[in-house]
Amino acid sequence: MLSCDNRISILKDVASAILYLHEGWEAKVLHRDIKASNILLDKYMNGRLGDFGVARMHGHGQVASTTRVVGTVGYLAPEVFRGRRASTQTDVFSFGILVLEVMCGRRPIEEGKPALVEWVWELMMQNEIHAALDARLRTSGGLDEEETEKILHLGLLCSYPDPDSRPSMRQVVKVLEWKSQPEAYEPGTEDMAARLLQKVKSRDMWVNYSQSFGYAPHPMFDGIQQSSSMSVTWTNSIVEGR
Repeated sequence: MLSCDNRISILKDVASAILYLHEGWEAKVLHRDIKASNILLDKYMNGRLGDFGVARMHGHGQVASTTRVVGTVGYLAPEVFRGRRASTQTDVFSFGILVLEVMCGRRPIEEGKPALVEWVWELMMQNEIHAALDARLRTSGGLDEEETEKILHLGLLCSYPDPDSRPSMRQVVKVLEWKSQPEAYEPGTEDMAARLLQKVKSRDMWVNYSQSFGYAPHPMFDGIQQSSSMSVTWTNSIVEGR
């Protein structure tokens, strides 16, 4: 079983990879299918982001040209179902779901259970977010409660339904690395990280969204089936617009 430190380290590796795709290369790359089964581990347990089969590339400062709905059910940002183009923020959403999946030991969608992100949101609103952690981690002991709470809050912030409220991958990496490498960041990074994590704790942030758009922001299988413009491959839950 992966320890808590292993899991967080892998998430840091994946976050750095996504940041490179978004900002570090000569062109911007949108992965569009970030999920647990696309994360590879080497013999040293370093995380590697794989499978670029549906990725799209465009110039920095340009907008992605595709509006096709491509990705895996449970990791897809809700705005892509409303006709918005893929963006770096849709990758951030998928990464947020990945964070929650890795830390909670639950798939994004499981039959007979609420969607993972909504379940964790509910626990946070009840001040019981630590109950979302994988039970195997809780029983193993030795957890850094401050660190695990930070990671769970970051996962929720990345997977917030409104894309404009999500952090950038650069901010995500800074939050993940601050505690272990504070010397690597400019002054003010700690304050920025604290503000981001405090943001997701605001009850108004979630209540306001729920009142404006409805509580269930993540499309379920029934809603996808009703759309004539999409097809679902049930073997791997891939959705692709036609």
